[in-house]
Amino acid sequence: MKKALIWIGTVIGAGAVLALVIGALENREMPRTITVNGECLTTVKKDKVAITLRVTTVAPTSAESMRLATAQVAEITKRLENQPVEMQTTQFNSYEKTEWNREEQKSVTLGIETTIAVEVSANDIEQIENVLNEFAGMPNVFSENLRMFTSPAVMKPVLEECLGVATQNARERANALAGGDGKKAGKMLSVAYGRSINDSVYSTTNLMRGAKMAVMEAASAMDTGGTIVAKDTEVSVTVSAVFEIK
Repeated sequence: MKKALIWIGTVIGAGAVLALVIGALENREMPRTITVNGECLTTVKKDKVAITLRVTTVAPTSAESMRLATAQVAEITKRLENQPVEMQTTQFNSYEKTEWNREEQKSVTLGIETTIAVEVSANDIEQIENVLNEFAGMPNVFSENLRMFTSPAVMKPVLEECLGVATQNARERANALAGGDGKKAGKMLSVAYGRSINDSVYSTTNLMRGAKMAVMEAASAMDTGGTIVAKDTEVSVTVSAVFEIK
């Protein structure tokens, strides 16, 4: 009997403590907060020029088609390895190629098509022009996506600085809104951000026939030293921040 009474008393005591804790939590005033957006818009110079060289081969079997494509890419790589360019494979796929036969009114298999795309980038337009001229007339090699862009090394500090500006912009907006009630923004409780980078891409089908013209059109202009003076990369950073109101 004593054990039962002790057990009941323990339960009642625990329940009382729990009720007190819950009551304290309910009575505690939750901090007032304000959510605002901040932004930063800036531009940064493009310091790189790139072109995509696409190798496309068709053969009766997958093995033969891939062998032909990889051999041609290896030749391209070898011819460019001593030039001041950077290379990166951006596509590698192989599939059955078909076409519609009008006379027979059915789809006809032509073979297995393999495509390998390599992006070649450099610091100046003349070097990309040399690459285009180097492979002009080479069978199964096509050029596309002539573009200028800002390299990650140059872009990184710009994005970091812009993020700071956007966050400060958000705090200024929070202070302006809270000031109407005689308050100000306090500690930042949470933040999320996004970014947008606008580079120009020229999706020309094949630039091999007119390398000089294509390069000049893409660049828009160039000074006597060969420096790119085209439109800068547009950078936008936005943040959504939650501040405590003090």
